[in-house]
Amino acid sequence: MSGIRSRPRYDVAAYIWPAYHDEPRLARWWPEGDGEWYTVRRATPRFPGHDMPRIPLLGCQDEADPAVMRHHIELAREHGINVFIMDWYWYEQAPCFERQLNEGLLPALEGTDMRFYLMWANHDASSLWDMHTDAHDVLWSGQVDRAALEPMFERVIERYLTHDRYYRIDGKPVFSLFQFPNFAAGLGGLDPANDALGWMRRRCVAHGLPGLHLQAIGNKGAGGVEDGVRLEETEAHRVAAGLDMDSAASYQYRMDSDPDGDYVAWAAKAMQAWPYYEQTYGTYFPHVSIGWDNTPRVPSERKAVTGATPDAFEAHLWKAKAWLDARPRMPPLVTINSWNEWTEGSYLLPDMRWGYCYLRAVRNVFGGV
Repeated sequence: MSGIRSRPRYDVAAYIWPAYHDEPRLARWWPEGDGEWYTVRRATPRFPGHDMPRIPLLGCQDEADPAVMRHHIELAREHGINVFIMDWYWYEQAPCFERQLNEGLLPALEGTDMRFYLMWANHDASSLWDMHTDAHDVLWSGQVDRAALEPMFERVIERYLTHDRYYRIDGKPVFSLFQFPNFAAGLGGLDPANDALGWMRRRCVAHGLPGLHLQAIGNKGAGGVEDGVRLEETEAHRVAAGLDMDSAASYQYRMDSDPDGDYVAWAAKAMQAWPYYEQTYGTYFPHVSIGWDNTPRVPSERKAVTGATPDAFEAHLWKAKAWLDARPRMPPLVTINSWNEWTEGSYLLPDMRWGYCYLRAVRNVFGGV
């Protein structure tokens, strides 16, 4: 049919939480020199039948090591994953957690067909990452003003968006924004925020790129408090509808569904938000989460999503594929949470309980290399 392109392959993108290496800025909470593995090793069951601890089959690897990341790339490609979405952080005019990207992933990409893009995790940094307290005291603000944004984004363009393995849509590098209300608040409101987004697009063109594809992370606020800030659905919608974004994706089912109880019911509620995001942004890329369990980080937490299995995960991957197949004009991108979120109970990497079953579920639906 004229105007409808043939479907080549699917772009299956897994988020990476880049905290499994030494991060000096967080040494106060992870004092053993290998990042949040400190917390993973200390996880304990909180209720009868609780699936804790989670034990990585490959061990507590240094993910800033290019040899480790090369192995991860090979694992991903064998199982149909061809994009990594790097959670990317910027606090007090300096990067945080960048060693995995700079020292691990980028050298490992050489000679492969794996791609990556950045999701700017612009939420506040809080003591949520300190497993010994229930407090969410803010350590660093995730907001930036225009004076801070401009040099930060110039650095992003030069180091990452122009990289030959950077993921693009219609030739434009994709840059994802985690917390759009925080972005708008830091810049002083919707109008100055949109002005900043326009400047970001123009700077990409000035660097020889055809533009910039801006992707919002949907959040209806159904998960309750996000990093100490309650995002009411009406406010989130107002900001989302007012920002000049090109598409939306999701980061975690918990942002649209209260993370408690059976996995299938939890996932079904989160997926009800997909038409809402498509209506708000025009284009929505479907998302599948593996689970949710952040009890390792929160001493008082006694609930988690239960009943998650590779088969249930695979069933939801089929739903994401059907969403894409029903929209042949849009890019074939699906996102997964995540590659390695061990302290949130949502990871594709093999563990001692399920082995490689979650990876095989992806391959069953989207195929391998």
